[in-house]
Amino acid sequence: MQNSEAIALSAVLLAAAGELTQRIHEGVVARGFEGVRPAHGFTFARLAPDGATVTEIAAHLGVTKQAASQIVEELVRKGYVERRPHPEDARARLVVLTELGWACTRAAEEAAADAVGAWAEVLGESEMRALRTLLTSIAPYGPIKPAW
Repeated sequence: MQNSEAIALSAVLLAAAGELTQRIHEGVVARGFEGVRPAHGFTFARLAPDGATVTEIAAHLGVTKQAASQIVEELVRKGYVERRPHPEDARARLVVLTELGWACTRAAEEAAADAVGAWAEVLGESEMRALRTLLTSIAPYGPIKPAW
């Protein structure tokens, strides 16, 4: 593959990822979840299902511990997460989704299904399965995290 082809493919994949992130975000807001940002969704992805420490959230998001603490504090104020004692480390606090946080996560799943459904209308079901197979072969299911 020539450099120009690689750049074109990179641009298309990044554009698709950006559009998907934006459509999920818009879908979440349209479902009544105010005051959330895409960074919150990436945080929720790390918290589900068992919670995480601020240090783990920072590593997942690729930000400083201080930045992760600010995100967590914002989500606590908005009622999406809460801090609990860590079951294995008395010095640490575990950040977990509240019922509102879980509801927001379900709204994001619905919005993602809507966004990908639009792709299926363009590509067709068999092409969508092929696309998923191909993308999974180069980017196996891993943590859903931002690429700042």
